[in-house]
Amino acid sequence: MSQRDWENLTHIERCFFINAIEHDILPGVFGDLEEFERRLPLDDLAGILLPLIDRGWIEARRYARWITEDGLEGLIPGDVVPRAELPQVLADPANWEYPDDQSWIGTLTLVCTEAGLAISRRSPEQR
Repeated sequence: MSQRDWENLTHIERCFFINAIEHDILPGVFGDLEEFERRLPLDDLAGILLPLIDRGWIEARRYARWITEDGLEGLIPGDVVPRAELPQVLADPANWEYPDDQSWIGTLTLVCTEAGLAISRRSPEQR
């Protein structure tokens, strides 16, 4: 993948990639969007995200509780949300908002796949 390919992505697509690389929860994408992009209907944003998922570049998962070998509690991206469920999941405004209880367990997170990471990396010739 070349720098040109990355640049051919729309700003919103790149924001979803950044969110996925950072393993942020879905509402975190709004921090990278331009003001006018934040006002887009959620259906429009979902319509931009779903093709990235369909191409196998990003996965939607829900955070799950994780306990380290030392007994420390943390979070890990859980199972992939089935593609057939995503339109309904993304239509729910609650999935686009930060949780009220400050816990991220069960919140939707985007995860970049190996194929997606290849999109976001510059080739050695471009470094």
